[in-house]
Amino acid sequence: MRNRENASDSLPLRRRFDSTISIGRFSERSLHELDFEDKSCRSMCNDCMARVPYATLIATIMCCLGVGIFCGTMYRGVTLGSLMMDQVFHIRLGWLDAVQLIFATIGASMAALGFMILCVGCLATGATRHKVYRAWRSRVGGRISCAVFMTITYILQLGWLLIFAFLVIITWIFTIFWGLCSNHRVQNLEQCIDFTQFSFIFPNSTRVDDMKICGSQEVKLFCKDFVEKAEVMFILATVATMLVVLSLIHYLMCLSANYAHIRDHEKFQELQELQYLQDTGDPDSPQSGMGTLTSHHRGKDRF
Repeated sequence: MRNRENASDSLPLRRRFDSTISIGRFSERSLHELDFEDKSCRSMCNDCMARVPYATLIATIMCCLGVGIFCGTMYRGVTLGSLMMDQVFHIRLGWLDAVQLIFATIGASMAALGFMILCVGCLATGATRHKVYRAWRSRVGGRISCAVFMTITYILQLGWLLIFAFLVIITWIFTIFWGLCSNHRVQNLEQCIDFTQFSFIFPNSTRVDDMKICGSQEVKLFCKDFVEKAEVMFILATVATMLVVLSLIHYLMCLSANYAHIRDHEKFQELQELQYLQDTGDPDSPQSGMGTLTSHHRGKDRF
């Protein structure tokens, strides 16, 4: 009787404190679900990282950085040159103001071109390419866009090479000016800086006295206030131009690679369909190793 009473007393306790919270939290199924969630987040991150065109992104950063430095330093350098011609040689050059607007236009145009090429690179990279360039028309449009941007980039590269050559000449001229200012006779005001032998550079209405820099005030204006600062600006502009040229070369390589990926995308689709038909028709087909073709191709198309 006591055993029956103890058993009847223990049954309500089991019913009262029976809980499935800990079982549901620490069961094998819940642990597998957490592991699946971690793997899904990891796969989503890997998928997003695989869609980034790293080569085009690096080229865009280089281009924006170079163009920004070029526009800022050239704007300051042209301003110093205009002030030097006005206050030292008494020559007014009104067209230099238009040059400053041209620098701002170049900066905006190059930034827009860089971001457009970056968008083309994103569309032609990873799984995005497999979704965007499925149809024949989209593939033709992608190839045409890459070809157009390659042509524009090639023409801009020639233009930036001319700008680089022009800046090398300007920097060399200001280096000569700085060498004249470093002369101890000029620093001791024993000798004037004479530009009369370069009279062909100045306008015909320039006086001979304006081609000579004499006196402490004019020497200070020419050497310390203008030549020294302008030379630093033009050196930085030359380095920035080299960076832009390198970025354009990088763009050409990336666009060529994207063009090839879009052109070969149709071939890879045909191979995938052929592999699917063989796998469904013959499970023991020796072509099972072709499954790595798509993954290998996706791993090398981040341009």
